[in-house]
Amino acid sequence: MIKDPPLLTIRRNFARPSPEQISAFANVPTGHAVDAMGGRGALDYRIKPLTQLRSVMVGTAITCHCGPADNLALVAAIATAKAGDVLVAATDGCTVTSVTGDLLMGMARNRGIAGLVTDGVVRDLAGILSVGLPVYCVGLSPNSAARNGPGSLGLPVVIGGVAVASGDLIVADNDGVVAVPRGEIEKIVAQLAEVRTAEAALEAKVKAGLEFPDYIQKILSSEHVQEVS
Repeated sequence: MIKDPPLLTIRRNFARPSPEQISAFANVPTGHAVDAMGGRGALDYRIKPLTQLRSVMVGTAITCHCGPADNLALVAAIATAKAGDVLVAATDGCTVTSVTGDLLMGMARNRGIAGLVTDGVVRDLAGILSVGLPVYCVGLSPNSAARNGPGSLGLPVVIGGVAVASGDLIVADNDGVVAVPRGEIEKIVAQLAEVRTAEAALEAKVKAGLEFPDYIQKILSSEHVQEVS
């Protein structure tokens, strides 16, 4: 038999990316960020923006873990986050009730929060769109969450199959959400330059009429391909 947990377990202090590190990802497509990370880092494909966005959302992750059908930890995250932070609300994929609606998102906007990422569902679509904050989720449900806990704030979570810690960098666009580990930001920024160069070179070839990548012809002409009739 275990003891009842506290309503909230909170870690307020965590290392954050520098403003320069955050700005290095401004307008970086998630595809470029993933390529710079070796092809991985995106959250589950079902976590998508409620509406098409015109720009890339970039900010420091502040993580919270909400219990089933509960959003106390998310409310605490809104009260604790700094301007420019991205709320990352893990629900263990709970879709029974919404984790937030337009009023909480309005409060988040008032605090200067950059947006929300959750593996749960939200409600009040028209109101949330009116608030204007980017919201990434797996769907919609009008069911209401309780605010009883237990939950955690500032501790690592797993969301959309990816481990995310407070202080990691969130990069999100219309394709989805990418979590960039804080300790790897500098390495990934360096890799981004190579990704941009390679993408630009290939794009130029495609516009000039390229029909398939050079490497595939080498493979097709090699001894590693067996022709059958």
